Amino acid sequence: MRRVVAVVAALALAGCTNAPPPPLVTTEVARTEPTRAVDPGEVVVGVGSVAGGYNPHKLADQSAITTALAQMLLPSVFRTGADGVRRLDRTVMVSAEVTSAEPYVVTYRVRQEAAWSDSAPIAAEDFVYLWEQLRDAPGAADAAGYRLIENISAREGGKVVAVTFAEPYPGWRSLFADLLPAHLLKDSPGGWEAALADGFPASGGPYSLRALDRDRGEVVLERNDRYWAEPVALDRVVLRRTDVPGLVGALRTGHVQLGLTPVDAEDEPLIDGLGAEVTTTAVPGSSVAAVLLRPVSEAMRESAVRKAVVAVLDRAALIAVGTGGGPAAALPADALLVPPSAPGYQATRPAAVPVKPVPAQAQQLLTQAGYTKEPGMWQRGGVPLNLAIAPAREDYADLATEVQRQLSVAGIQSRVVTPADPYAPTESVDLLVGPMPADGDAATALASWFGCARDAAGGTTTAPPTSTTTPGGAAPEPVAANPIGYCDPGVDESVQAALSGATPVADVLADLEPRLWQSALVYPLYQPTDQFVVHRSVSGVAPGPPLAGPFALAYEWRRRG
Repeated sequence: MRRVVAVVAALALAGCTNAPPPPLVTTEVARTEPTRAVDPGEVVVGVGSVAGGYNPHKLADQSAITTALAQMLLPSVFRTGADGVRRLDRTVMVSAEVTSAEPYVVTYRVRQEAAWSDSAPIAAEDFVYLWEQLRDAPGAADAAGYRLIENISAREGGKVVAVTFAEPYPGWRSLFADLLPAHLLKDSPGGWEAALADGFPASGGPYSLRALDRDRGEVVLERNDRYWAEPVALDRVVLRRTDVPGLVGALRTGHVQLGLTPVDAEDEPLIDGLGAEVTTTAVPGSSVAAVLLRPVSEAMRESAVRKAVVAVLDRAALIAVGTGGGPAAALPADALLVPPSAPGYQATRPAAVPVKPVPAQAQQLLTQAGYTKEPGMWQRGGVPLNLAIAPAREDYADLATEVQRQLSVAGIQSRVVTPADPYAPTESVDLLVGPMPADGDAATALASWFGCARDAAGGTTTAPPTSTTTPGGAAPEPVAANPIGYCDPGVDESVQAALSGATPVADVLADLEPRLWQSALVYPLYQPTDQFVVHRSVSGVAPGPPLAGPFALAYEWRRRG
């Protein structure tokens, strides 16, 4: 009895103290993965990120998730086929053709039943909105073609759209892809800068947006009940953020049926371990990762400085950081405008443009520009050369940091900055690390990246006179119309000839690319590539047309029982 009382007292005393209870010893219970009924109307896609904005027309928003959502939610006049050729999308359009040579007019006829998911018609208003935004907005993708438009008129309730160009434009089929709902965006808070920053207010495609949750990393798309063409078989497509180990586990348990995500060398064996349960395909993206060396900034104005920066970069190390040794490492970019996976791709990089550090060359170029190395850092007039490096998006931050490290090794000070719009051609960014879209018309891309601004008469726009204008009434400098901040009237003459078709674009590129390489304006690295993993529980799934990706064919997806 005394022993019982002692035990009870001890327990009572323990309850009055902060001492933790004794550890529980348990036996592990065998666990099984809970089963759930197959939903034949749903496909879940594991993706690397759902971060936005989501505007396919903004350079800063270019990403795999933006391309995927645009493919499923937004209407386009033309779409790329399996052979890489643009063809009229007859679910949206009746016709689109050149109806006048002088003036140059393209007439578009939109299907009468084509409408946004809120029942507003897809019509001329949407064409006008896209034109007005892209011709003037900084950081717009492939804007050169829109700047050639002089006027847009409409008839038949906006379903017939006549677009008048200032000059012939053979690349007109590249325009008016991913139309946006003008009636909802034209007066929305934040204007163009905020357009599609947080989602899609309406859909003009086979799916509509049900939910977009960045914090949870999930996007839910449902069948658009107001879609006028043949409805899709699936009720719902879910895009869910996951890493590769999580994707592999979810594919095994059936919680995910598809995956589209970047992988590195360590991830590939995990996916290979799925065996015959899946098929895998490397899907090159619609951009090229590059370092832009911007002459609009004071520090990079001299070509000798830009060439010196190129001479200190180790491209192999940059590619290793950017790709992690994954499939993208097999697609190094050696052309300025055509991505490595594109049909007819040819390397254009001159042998004189280094891909490994050449310290002696960098030293010679910086000395030529008036810099001296004291103490261990390059300076001019006692002021260090200090470059601002901006990653275009968060997923380019590691690449920007590696550029900074390589510059530091060479004695060039630098800092990583995060401007609100990294593609705006301002002096605050010397080096921009990010994607260059590569799925457009070649002549349009050339003009969008290297062309000068044009005035109403078709001539090169010049900046207004300033206090820096040289004595004797020297003409002010021409104005760039591209994110690099570059304008050379001699180059621009050839650029405009390619844009108008006066000179074949292949001939212009053969002449200009060596000159542009030597100017050290763009240093291409690689073509970002995702691994597309398809579980055998789905059918009708394919990697998609070149540079368009698998979501371009999402309307064909089916779920097996």
